[in-house]
Amino acid sequence: MSLQSLLSDGRIRPHGSSVREVADLLRVVERDLADASVIQLSTDRRFATAYNAALLLATIALHASGFRTASTGHHWATFHVLPEILGPDAQACADYLDGCRAKRNASDYDRAGAISEQELVELTEEVRDFHRDILGWLRTHHPALLP
Repeated sequence: MSLQSLLSDGRIRPHGSSVREVADLLRVVERDLADASVIQLSTDRRFATAYNAALLLATIALHASGFRTASTGHHWATFHVLPEILGPDAQACADYLDGCRAKRNASDYDRAGAISEQELVELTEEVRDFHRDILGWLRTHHPALLP
């Protein structure tokens, strides 16, 4: 489904973002990235925390572009529209993060021990790169929203 289709279906709605909103979300991203490295937490929980940082970075891109999710499946929709918002080079990242969504769901709702240490390391590295990319994208496309 395209961004336009999701708008037509009411799964995404128009949204006006602000410097404060972006700053608040970026602080949560930074907190979650720090918390994902707390070795006293389970690998599953650290993965879920890193995943949350990724979801919020994608949410920043969505909000900065004038949209927000509005119904069930909001994680999927947020990742699904990333290539339309950020450009086709974001497709691999969006696909990877959507795969992490499924892993996080299994870990949160179905069984403990679903996440390997390697999966955690890979996601954390991906989120750090995505964080850098989103900040660069904001500087280029929405500098007025940067704190």
